[in-house]
Amino acid sequence: MADDTVPVGTLLAVNVGRPRDVSWRGRTVHTGVWKQPVHGPQRVRALNIDGDGQGDLSGHGGPHRALLVYQLDSYDHWRDHLGRDDLRTDPLQSGQFGENFTVDGLADDTVCIGDRYRIGDAVFEVSQPRVTCYRVGLRLNEPRLPALLVSHRRPGFYLRVLREGVVEAGDSIIRVGRSPERMSVAEIDALLYLPGHDRGEVARALRIPALSPGWRGSFEAILSAGEGVTGNVGLTDDAASPPVAWTGFRQVTVTEVIRESDSVVSLGLAAVDGQPLPAALPGQFVAVRLRLGEPQRPTSRSYSLSGAPGAADYRVSVKLETRGVVSHFMHTRLRVGATLDVAAPRGRFTLATGDDPVLLLSAGIGATPVLAMLHALVGAGSEREVWWLHGARNSREHPFAAEAAALLARLPHARVEICYSAPLPGDVPGRDYQHAGRLTGDLLAALPIPRDARAYICGPAAFMDDVRAALVGLGLDRARVLTEVFGAGAAITPGIAGGPLVPVHQPGGRPGTGPDVTFARSGLTVPWRDDVGSLLELAEACDVPSRWSCRTGICHTCEAGLLAGTVSYDPPLIDPPADGNVLVCSAQPLDEVVVDL
Repeated sequence: MADDTVPVGTLLAVNVGRPRDVSWRGRTVHTGVWKQPVHGPQRVRALNIDGDGQGDLSGHGGPHRALLVYQLDSYDHWRDHLGRDDLRTDPLQSGQFGENFTVDGLADDTVCIGDRYRIGDAVFEVSQPRVTCYRVGLRLNEPRLPALLVSHRRPGFYLRVLREGVVEAGDSIIRVGRSPERMSVAEIDALLYLPGHDRGEVARALRIPALSPGWRGSFEAILSAGEGVTGNVGLTDDAASPPVAWTGFRQVTVTEVIRESDSVVSLGLAAVDGQPLPAALPGQFVAVRLRLGEPQRPTSRSYSLSGAPGAADYRVSVKLETRGVVSHFMHTRLRVGATLDVAAPRGRFTLATGDDPVLLLSAGIGATPVLAMLHALVGAGSEREVWWLHGARNSREHPFAAEAAALLARLPHARVEICYSAPLPGDVPGRDYQHAGRLTGDLLAALPIPRDARAYICGPAAFMDDVRAALVGLGLDRARVLTEVFGAGAAITPGIAGGPLVPVHQPGGRPGTGPDVTFARSGLTVPWRDDVGSLLELAEACDVPSRWSCRTGICHTCEAGLLAGTVSYDPPLIDPPADGNVLVCSAQPLDEVVVDL
């Protein structure tokens, strides 16, 4: 490594800080964004500087994000743009952007991913831009800052430590290696977060060996996206969802009501005009809007389609819940000829084409999406090896038993494993079920499961966790083991420890007077309130599980399906979500909306 003797910058300050707990909006955030300058020689190690630490290792830290760099010039920029006289880099105020190294020089539009620098006797490599995160805004009491760092193209960047050593404020920064592709930090950042995502430039970025694995994965997702993708698949898988057949709700008629078991009924749904409904993919779901009658507000629920994909009508199957107002209504009051509203089929839990074996695993009402997949395999005359594994209490609580058996009999390479946890006296082993007990990971370990299979799992969360872990432990590729969650999905709240699961509820205080907001997976309808800033904040007030990181519409972690309605955004979006989706962290409803949360 031949050294260049000409300095390209100066290390103005070295900043460190241990993670601390900070009060924020009634919650406690564990964060290492508060850094303070330290004086004298400082030892740099592979993961950080002595005395430093990161609070959330899922989004910060690690060998490719060992140290964060921010520039004096950007301090000057933000001081002027935000009117913040406190943003100065005197010896007592560096580290305000959470950076470890405050530098003079090394601008984001000139430093390239893969460039190498010597500071003191340590050597570093530029690995990626800063990741957008709400905590830098928390540190500076400027919530818009994550979006501004991107839109102003001043993110800062991370260093990987190539050679440990000692650094000190005042050290010269010597460039000792240049990246062959010459793509700057600002260019790489814009390529992911700003509109466009030029595929040629993405391919260039992927040729940079030093690019961190996380950013490499994002660019690979962009490059491999199929035709018709309208969102940013580099930031969220939800952008890769198949396009929806229509917007909002359309009216359908109940054509049949079929009792599948003691606790499950199926409803046939047809378009009121008699035309065939658009085909759904096997495994997708629909949102159903119901008017329950006074004093209940109209509300929506999501149900997997359980019928044959491509049929002219849809079928949804509903389990009667003990305290389920909506499921009780659908079981006891819906009759043939009734009308209700249905949103277009959605979802990425869909059957992939191919010749590899297929495992369809379910428990209880979780059979619905995999039953649609079974219909699709039969309809295609599939020669694939197909495993049907289902858990139920007994024959009275075993929906679709006869239907699934008839379908499986038409597949040349089918295998059936039915588990009854509480068989009835009349339930016959070998005829009604194969195993007494629950469908568990231990049972799977005793079966000759094909290791090259694709697995589709649906049922209670604990069941899915157990079965998924077992299949991965048996050697199945984790990326080929898919799950479908009924109800609200797992929350992502970076830096905030998860507490006890609280049932969703109406927010405290005086009811809102704005348009209705329905969180379809959570089964909650709430009038919009003027004292919340976004759909995300309303969801949080109701303890609806949500996913977020930047809270300014940049990272797309919060992206969810917008099943009905229209929204506005504040702050304005830089890169919009996929068609039919919404960024809940910065969206406000303009009329009645239904969100897939």
